[in-house]
Amino acid sequence: MHYYLDVLKKYAVFEGRASRKEYWMFVLANFIVAFILGIIIGIVKVALKVDISLVASIYQLAIIVPSISVAVRRMHDVNKNGWYVIIPFYNLVLACTAGTQGMNNYGTDPKEVPASQNI
Repeated sequence: MHYYLDVLKKYAVFEGRASRKEYWMFVLANFIVAFILGIIIGIVKVALKVDISLVASIYQLAIIVPSISVAVRRMHDVNKNGWYVIIPFYNLVLACTAGTQGMNNYGTDPKEVPASQNI
């Protein structure tokens, strides 16, 4: 949940880099939230005969910008432009690829621990 909330805190930050772990943990958490939301909507629909599927649409609209921003930052981690997100299949390969070690064109390695935290 920590990674999910970190991505939401960086709601529209398209600069910098996102590690594989940050990206995939966000994808997993987003899937779990959407799945649970779907179950709740299904239960309410059957039990109360009320269609609240608009809630799922609102959630998806609210999460689209952070999803795009973390995907762009993931492309930056493999030293690619953020536009690579729109290339089918290749973006999945890049999302699974290990990031560039050390500094690259888009910033410092997200796996590096800052000296201030190394006490």
